[in-house]
Amino acid sequence: MPKTFVLVHGACHAGWTWSPVAKYLRAQGHRVFMPTLPGLGAGDDKAEVRLTDSVDYLVDYVRKRDLTDIVLVGHSWGGFPVSGASVRLATRISRLVYWSAFVPRTGESLLDLCPPAYADMFRALADASTDNSVTFPFEVFSATFMQDATPETQSLVHPLLESQPFYTMSEPLDLDGWERLQLPSSYVLSEDDLALPPGEFGWAPRFPERLPGAPVIHTPGSHECQFTQPEPLAAALVEAAAG
Repeated sequence: MPKTFVLVHGACHAGWTWSPVAKYLRAQGHRVFMPTLPGLGAGDDKAEVRLTDSVDYLVDYVRKRDLTDIVLVGHSWGGFPVSGASVRLATRISRLVYWSAFVPRTGESLLDLCPPAYADMFRALADASTDNSVTFPFEVFSATFMQDATPETQSLVHPLLESQPFYTMSEPLDLDGWERLQLPSSYVLSEDDLALPPGEFGWAPRFPERLPGAPVIHTPGSHECQFTQPEPLAAALVEAAAG
């Protein structure tokens, strides 16, 4: 049965980065929506964009289009706006899907949930910027985010990424009520994802365990497998949507 997917990008990304996956989903008859959250469009102001702005935008995006029975997917940092929006969109959601994503609790920011060295790097990058934003260094991106791509592909994709408004990384959400909703959820995990190091700060089992009863679905590739392995990722999202 065709589904309606709302695909929410990760930090420094935008809606277009889902395009390779959307092609395969649409070929199977699914509807696909790929919003670009505030501060991540070309030319957007970034300095004062807050995490709550991302949540508000996502809620309005779904409501304005009167989307119902949606599969709401969050990648990486996208787990924050997806979690926040789901509290207000609960009646419109058939399933939450987190793909190599943070599953935050009330009071937790991205900086709290990533390794301290990453948090320090993000703070330093924001301080050094002119607009309170963070750009992933190419060395980090190529070695741990998209290590399964050729150097040519890495060099093509990296300059297309946007810098991330720092407040969307440093601020937490009030998610009281989210756990009580117990929305049907799935977790998709990229098998070669090095964006968070395995162990205490890894994606799994830490975040899937926050989704009681959620199936964990594995898909090949890196943290950026929407570019390097889009067809298997699309298949994993369809499987996740079915629960």
